[in-house]
Parts: sequence; structure tokens; C-alpha cells
Amino acid sequence: MVNPADSLAADRGVGGAASGTGMRLTSGAASGDLIFLEDGLSFWGGVDPDSGTIIDTHHPACGQSVTGKVVAMPTSRGSCSGSGVLLELALNGLAPAALIFGEAEEILTLGALVAGQVFGQPVPVLRLPPDLFGNLSTATHAVIDDGGLSIDGTATRLEDADLSAMELTARDQSMLDGVDGPVTAMAMDIICRLAVMQGAGRLVDVTRGHIDGCILAHDANLRFAETMAAKGARVRIPTTINAISVDRRNWRQQGVDDAFGARASRLADSYTGMGAAPSFTCAPYLLDAPPAAGECIGWSESNAVIYANSVLGARTLKIPDYLDLFVAMTGRAPYCGTYADSGRRARRIVELTAIPEGVDDGFWPLLGWVLGKLSPDRIPLLHGLENMRVDEDAMKAICAAFGSMSGAPMLHITGHTPEAEHPPAPDADTLPITQKMLTDAWQQLNSGGADIDLVAIGSPHLSLAELHLMDAAFDGRHCHADVKLIVTIGRDVLDIARQDGVAARLEASGVTLYSDLCWCSITQPLFPPDTKVLMTNSGKYAHYATGLSGCRVRLGGIAACVEAAVSAAADTALPRWLGH
Repeated sequence: MVNPADSLAADRGVGGAASGTGMRLTSGAASGDLIFLEDGLSFWGGVDPDSGTIIDTHHPACGQSVTGKVVAMPTSRGSCSGSGVLLELALNGLAPAALIFGEAEEILTLGALVAGQVFGQPVPVLRLPPDLFGNLSTATHAVIDDGGLSIDGTATRLEDADLSAMELTARDQSMLDGVDGPVTAMAMDIICRLAVMQGAGRLVDVTRGHIDGCILAHDANLRFAETMAAKGARVRIPTTINAISVDRRNWRQQGVDDAFGARASRLADSYTGMGAAPSFTCAPYLLDAPPAAGECIGWSESNAVIYANSVLGARTLKIPDYLDLFVAMTGRAPYCGTYADSGRRARRIVELTAIPEGVDDGFWPLLGWVLGKLSPDRIPLLHGLENMRVDEDAMKAICAAFGSMSGAPMLHITGHTPEAEHPPAPDADTLPITQKMLTDAWQQLNSGGADIDLVAIGSPHLSLAELHLMDAAFDGRHCHADVKLIVTIGRDVLDIARQDGVAARLEASGVTLYSDLCWCSITQPLFPPDTKVLMTNSGKYAHYATGLSGCRVRLGGIAACVEAAVSAAADTALPRWLGH
């Protein structure tokens, strides 16, 4: 994405390098065939960590392999967990030979830093200025060595990240010098390297953290957490934990494989052992005492980051997996991007030209997905919803779907988000969202047929209000015998739902409620193994589900999902609010 750090470093070229040169962000030599991706790619949900194949069915390069290739793209996008996928690829010998970016990028760069510094498996990462990066679109082969970068025989000089330019406090310097031990020194070194890459001249205090790399999507997450715990890592600020891969309290009774459940529990326990709270939710903004407007926090998990910045008015970068632990260990993060006023300004104005009438809650994830597609690399300001009610759950759906398509850490909606009235950047352009765009997106996200096997609700985790909306939609009815309806939910919200009775009523209707895990981490047998077509209320899961599960997908609001669960059939016609 175009990061506001770019403007901070404009006079110095790329992240502090002289103009006309590239910056070497991580060490190592490499050579290989070059593949150029015009669109950014989320490695999580977009690249198979067991093969290196691009599996994002919505990406033009789907089916290609990144293994052994020099992969060039403007920036990454999507989930903060992409750093973990890159680490898994590196540990398995399936990583790209190198990565080259044209804009600020933190997620994959962080994965490469961890691969090199923690595990001795370097993946070279470079960043080039726009003119040099543009030349890669027709290139075929690249070589990276001590002499620099050679593209089809044409040489480009590279400069290393220079940490001496950082303005560190005495406390920063003491951590970097090892006063708090070598593991904290390593964490601070990586934070500083990313800060230099982002053009940040200093660090900022953060008051709380949120750990995302706790899903057992691959062995790398477990190896990293247990390695850091063994090295004596401890968090020093209040830190919550994202959804994990099992229902931590109940997995043995649910038939989860003993080996998998034990490893997933070890991963969660590693983070709680380092001092993090066992919250196990991908919607930490639903917990008691969410961050306040203007509060600087250090959160990972893309939907949570976007919601915190956009809706709460808190301030956080999209902290990649593993950096989230380093930030929590030090209480410090690079001061750039959305920590600064200038980094929160819209750089694209999006006009909703056709305002649908009579929308249901299926509209919001669709809108967020289209908004992210139109603004993959910059913060947008959306006009057109001023006369509509957009509640917190609608914003949750918008933010999550937006994050599956965009690398931007926040968005603005006129009349609904707290900083939408701030003037956009002077260079902001304007694009429309037309009725046809919404219709085309709906058809793209609804690849499945009418027969529904599974209804998947809760990505991000459901709120208490959404549970009550489901209960009202059932109105005493029961799920069809051939359909499984599963809700993933934070344990705090589930405990409240059990106290007020809505959980029991939903279970009486045939609904299964799982806490701690989420659709992005659920596996068999909790994910019904015979599923061919699933329906979801989540734009995020509709985007990733086919690549993650191999199933076809349908998207709809909660009421439509309940109807599909009761009848075992989805309405395949366009929603009435799309004009049909």
C-alpha cells in the first residue's frame, strides 16, 4: 500500500536510500526467474504454505507458484498472518527466492526478518523507487548479491537499512543494547529495521497489544512462539490474543485429533505463558474497555486494525504477525503511517453513485469488499451513506471485507466514522461505486449453487446483538437435518449469551456455537468434511473460503443465512436491493 511513511522519506528516496537506488531490507543473496504481480497478494489465504502455489481464486496469478521465484509486486495486502506463511515457506524450503516491492510493505518483510534472524533462513527483500520498480513489469530474471540487483543484466545499486538515523530514547537504546536480555534486543532491532524501511525517524509508545500469530495454520507459528518463550520473551503491556485453532476449553469433547489439539493448545499456551491474556477473539474491540479515540495501540489482525483505526479512532499500524509480539515485548512501534495525523488522511474519494434501497445486512460485507478492491493501496473516504443507518455490526462487516482486498489500515465513511470530516490529501483522486460494480461483485462472491451443506457465521466473531438477530430470524424454527449451522464467537460474548438465554435458544434451533476459534482457523472435524457449498455472512470468509476449504460459497445477511439453514437451499437470485 502507499504508506504515509513515503512522504516522510520522500527527500531520501526509498526508506532512507538515495534516490535512484534500491533498499536492501533483509540480507541474503538470490537469483531466479522473476514474476511480476500487478496486484498485491495476501500470502495468508492466498498462498498454500505446503506448496508455494497461489490459491487466491480472485487473484489474476492464481495457480502460479512463488517457490524459487523472485516475486515483484507493489505491496502485499490482506491478512497480517502473511508473515507466518512466508516463514513456513522458508522453513520448508518453498519460499520465493526474493521479494521486491515498489511501496512500503511490512507483513512479508517481517516474515523474512524473522526467518533470517530467528531461524537462519534468509529471504532477501528489496524495495525499489517507482521508476525502477516499473521496469520489472517486462523483466524475466533477477540476481541479488553483494554487488546489488541485476535485472536481465541491468544493474541497480542497493543500500542497506541504516539504523543510525533512528532517534532512539535512552530506554530504546538500552533495550537495543541488550540491557533487558538478548531476546528483547532482537525484538528492538527488528522494530528499528522496519521503522527505517517505513521512513520513521523514531518510535512511539503503545498502551496495549493484540497477538495474531496464534493460529496453528502451519508449524511455523508454533516453532516461533515456543522459540521465543524458550528465549525468555515476556510482554510488558496489556496484550490480548486472537482466535486460535481449537475451542481451548472443549476441544477434547469435540472429537479434535489429539495431536492437533495438543499442538494448537501449546501454541496458545506459549503466548499466555509470555504474559498475554487468554481472550482468543478476532474481535478484541468487543471486549470490555476497548481502545479510546487517539490511543496508540499495537494491534495485529487486519479486521481489528481497520476497525480500531476507522470506528474507534484509536491509532495502530497493521502490525504483522510476529512483530505484534515484539511490540508487546517493548511497548514501542515505528512512528509512521496511521500513528501520525498525516498518515490517516484519505488518498482516494469513493462515491457510491447508486444508493440501494431496502438493504439488509448482506449489503455491508459486499460494500466493504468492493471498497477494498477499489482502494487496494490507500485509505479511502466513502461518500453516499450519509442518510443510512450504519451501526457497529455493519462497520465490523465493512472493515473485515475491506481488509481482505486492501492493504490499507483504515477507511473513512462520511457521516459515520470519527475522522471522515478531515480533509483528504491534496493528491486524492475520485472513483465511483456503481450498481453494476456491486452486482458484479455479488456474482463473483456467490460461486456456489442453491443446495447448502453448511452455514458459516462469525468471521469476525459475532456480537451479542448479532446473536439476537439470528434468534429472531429463527423465530422458533430449526435447522434442516442436512445442514450444519456453526457460529464462531469470542468466549466473553458467549459467556454473556449463556447468561441471557440467547445461546440456549439458538442451540435449541440446531445452531452450534464454538468459542476461541474462527472460520479462518477452523479445521475438520469441526468443519464438516462433506461440505461442498457453504453460505456465510462474512465478506472476508466469502473471499478466502474457497482457497482455504475447497468449497463453493454463497454470501448473504444473517436472515438469509438462517433461511438457508432452515430450508437447505439458498436464494440464488440477486437481492432485491441490487435492483432485481
